[in-house]
Amino acid sequence: MKKKSWTVMVYLAGDNNLDSAGVTDLNEMKRIGSTNALNVVAQFDRRAASRQTHRYFLRKGGNLESDVVDNLGETNTGDPSVLTDFIVWSVKNYPAARYMLVIWNHGGGWDDTDVYRLARRVAGANVTRRGAPIYAASDEGSNSISMRRIRVIGGRKFHRALFRSSIEKAVRLRAIAYDDNAQDFLDNIELKRVVVAAKKKIGRNLDILGMDACLMNMAEIGYQLRDSADFTVASEQTEPGDGWPYNTLLGDLAKNPNMKPCDLSKSIVKRYLASYGTNDGVTQSACDLSQATGLLGAVDQLATALRNGLTDPVARAGISQSRLQVQSYDVPDYVDLRDLCELLQSSCAGDKSIVKAAKAVNQAVGKYVVASGAKGDGVANSHGVSIHFPADPSQPLSPLYGNLDFAKDGSWRKFLVEWLKTLQRRKPLRRRG
Repeated sequence: MKKKSWTVMVYLAGDNNLDSAGVTDLNEMKRIGSTNALNVVAQFDRRAASRQTHRYFLRKGGNLESDVVDNLGETNTGDPSVLTDFIVWSVKNYPAARYMLVIWNHGGGWDDTDVYRLARRVAGANVTRRGAPIYAASDEGSNSISMRRIRVIGGRKFHRALFRSSIEKAVRLRAIAYDDNAQDFLDNIELKRVVVAAKKKIGRNLDILGMDACLMNMAEIGYQLRDSADFTVASEQTEPGDGWPYNTLLGDLAKNPNMKPCDLSKSIVKRYLASYGTNDGVTQSACDLSQATGLLGAVDQLATALRNGLTDPVARAGISQSRLQVQSYDVPDYVDLRDLCELLQSSCAGDKSIVKAAKAVNQAVGKYVVASGAKGDGVANSHGVSIHFPADPSQPLSPLYGNLDFAKDGSWRKFLVEWLKTLQRRKPLRRRG
C-alpha cells in the first residue's frame, strides 16, 4: 500500500457527556476528509443507546455512517490496549510518512487519582452512573451527583472539564480519556506506555501528539512523553466543548500535505485560537519535546534555589507573593511556568540564585514552547506550559505525583514538599484586595 504524507488518528473517548460533541467534530472532519495525500481516521466510543465503538475512514461529504469501516462493539477507552490497538490498526491500514495522534476527551493534567473510585467514596454523595442528566448541582448541599459530570452553561460556554458540581470540593480534574460506562480512564503512566507502543509500531516517534482535552500542556506531561513523540499540542486551561476546529486545521494540512510537524503544530495553535472569541478564556500551545530534558534541568536549578530561599524570610515572602499573583487555571494548583519565573525575578530580586535560575527556566521555556496563545483576561499571562505548584497546606502532595518521570528525575517534587511544610507552619496564602 502506497504511503501518504500524513495519517491523522483521532481517538474519541465519547462514552460520557461529550457524545454529541464527538458527532459534531467527526462531521467537522468530514468537511475536509481524506485526500490523495492525507488519511483521516477515527475511533469513536459512544454513550448512545447502542454503546458501540466504530472505526472510521473519513471522506469528504456524505453521511457519517457511510465512513464506518469497523464495528468493535462496546470498548473501554480507558484501557491502554484499546488505544494501542487503534494505533496499530491505523498504521497497518493507512500508512504514511508522518503520524499525528489526537486524544479527544476530558483531561485533567498530571493528576491520576481514580475519580470514579473517589466519587463513590465521597461522604454523602450518591453517585449515579446513568439516568437523567444532572447538571451542575444548584445548591451546595446537594448529595446527588451524576457521573456524567456536565458543566452546563450551554453552547460554546460548555467546557470540557469534569466535576463542575458539589463533588468538585472533594475531587479535582483528572487524567484523560474517561469512559463512564467502564468507569475507567487513561492515567499518565498508561499514556506513556501507549505512546511507547506506538513508537515501536511506527519505528520512530509519533510526529505529533495532540490532546483535544483540558489542562494537558504541563511540564510534567511533556517530560513523560519526551522519548516517544516529537511535538505536543494541548491547552494549559480547560477547553470549550467545541474543542479543536477540525475543518480548518485539516484544511491547512490538505492544502499543504508536505507540512513539517513543527509547522503543523503551530498551525493547529493558530487555528484553535482563531476559532474562539476575544473573551472565551482559551489557551493553546505547541511544545517541542526534544527540549523537555533541558526544561527539566532548568526547573531543577530553580527548585534548588527556591528550597534555599525558603530558609530566608525575605526570599520566602517573595516566593509566596509570586505564588499569589501567578497565572493559574481551573485547577488552581496548575500555574504558568514562565509567568511564575517572571514574577520571581521581581519579587525575589535580592536573591541572585533565584533570579538566575528563574531566567534560565524562561530561556528553556522559550526553546520548549514553539507556539502559544491565549484569549481572555483570565488567561492573559499564559505562555504555553504549566507546572504543578499547590498552595493549600491542608492538602498534602499526592503520592501519585512521585510516579511521574518529572518527579523521579528532577527535584521539583522536593521543593513542593518543603514548600507545603513551610505553609503549614504559617498562615495560609491570601490574595490582596
